[in-house]
Amino acid sequence: MATAVKRKSAKASKSKVKLKNFQWTGVNKQGQKIKGKMPAENQDIVKQQLLKQGITPKAINAELFSFGGSKKSIKPVDIAVFLRQLAIMMKAGVPLVQSFDIIGKGHENPSVQDLVMDVKQDVESGNPFAESLRKHPKYFDDLVCDLIHAGEQSGTLEQMLDRIATYKEKSEALKSKIKSALMYPAAVVVVSIAVTAILLIYVVPMFSQLFEGAGADLPAFTQMVVDMSENVQQYWYLYLFVMIGIVVAYSQLNKSSQSFRDGKDKLLLKFPIFGPLIQKAAVARYARTLATTFAAGVPLVDALDSAAGASGNAVYRDAIKKIKEDVTTGLQINMAMASTGVFPNMVTQMVAIGEESGAVDTMLAKVADIYEQEVDDAVDGISSLIEPFVIVFLGTVVGGLVVAMYLPVFQMGSAF
Repeated sequence: MATAVKRKSAKASKSKVKLKNFQWTGVNKQGQKIKGKMPAENQDIVKQQLLKQGITPKAINAELFSFGGSKKSIKPVDIAVFLRQLAIMMKAGVPLVQSFDIIGKGHENPSVQDLVMDVKQDVESGNPFAESLRKHPKYFDDLVCDLIHAGEQSGTLEQMLDRIATYKEKSEALKSKIKSALMYPAAVVVVSIAVTAILLIYVVPMFSQLFEGAGADLPAFTQMVVDMSENVQQYWYLYLFVMIGIVVAYSQLNKSSQSFRDGKDKLLLKFPIFGPLIQKAAVARYARTLATTFAAGVPLVDALDSAAGASGNAVYRDAIKKIKEDVTTGLQINMAMASTGVFPNMVTQMVAIGEESGAVDTMLAKVADIYEQEVDDAVDGISSLIEPFVIVFLGTVVGGLVVAMYLPVFQMGSAF
């Protein structure tokens, strides 16, 4: 009992230790001068870690800020980088536990440091790597854990980590492209609303006071803008409350209601410009996930489960589940895909060729490459297409308000 208390207190005291960020310069085994940063408790630990890596330290200086303060959140891209670094180190012959140590202590995000060190301690205590990751489902999904488990069982953990890292990198790159394509028009709408509000609240009232002093009748368009300005000045808090309410309601429904998310996914596919882009992205994710799991030797039914979750769209998720049911009854996967009606003919034909030649994973990987490239091209096309519309839209909004304010001036000028 006393030992357990001591361990608990030691662990608690250890967790309270604040890490400092140290900048170091040194010389590697090849005699080259290198430099970097490392979070640690003191300079001695930094020196020990550098010597372990074959680096002779020349100078170690603590930065002014401490890593023990506010923590950043862990992003999916952080997990992708962690898996890539782990794959590289294991290929280089660095033991798994030591790889955790190097990656964790070398990372700038304290939250990632804590996560990696938790996994390291769990592995050191005798637990399998995959089981250690399963304790952090927020960052490591079932697909990653299952693939790592397969790698541990087959003795191919290095190759499996490389495959998983590639999969994660491509998946995150695809998500980033989709987000950038969707965020651009949303940002334009927000900017236009903000500009319009500023003009209506601060600029238009100045002109309306000037017009009142002149005592002339205002043109209908100018009067409409002045009335709108007075309405916004009087009820701005109500408009703000409604906009915030819409954002909060959307966020809550998106988190809590599966039917709302499904309906949103179906609606997005019908959008004239963004629908085809989202469709291509879903096909690319499906093909990439299935190719990765196939190559790892995961059974087809389990692989389809992972692909359904990774598709990113309810329509494709339901279609992949139907494919799973059809394949379970003995139907070929290309025929099952064709029966859903959501996969392009080229995709089903390439899968059929893969089934005949026994290289389904290779064909799926090629499909993923093709559609990821199409997503890249589509995002570039959308960006170039939206840009002139953005200029016209903002010009119409701002220009319309300016014209409305100068109409009485033109009218008075023509009277003389």
